[in-house]
Amino acid sequence: MADLYNPLTMPPDLLKAHQALDKAVDGAYGKKAFTSELERVQFLFERYEALVKPLMPTVVKASKRKAKALTPALSPR
Repeated sequence: MADLYNPLTMPPDLLKAHQALDKAVDGAYGKKAFTSELERVQFLFERYEALVKPLMPTVVKASKRKAKALTPALSPR
């Protein structure tokens, strides 16, 4: 995998396939183009986070006293 995805040695067909996929993703989200791979990945993770956030259970914080009682001691006191 490392050899296939090395930017200097990536096979031309694989590179073309990724470029086509990037173009399709950009179009699906109404973007003409991202300025970098980092921008594309950040955008996609933000979208993913927005979609899964409503599915995540809410966490109710326990009081400090209860939290200490529930936390096992890692070292003797």
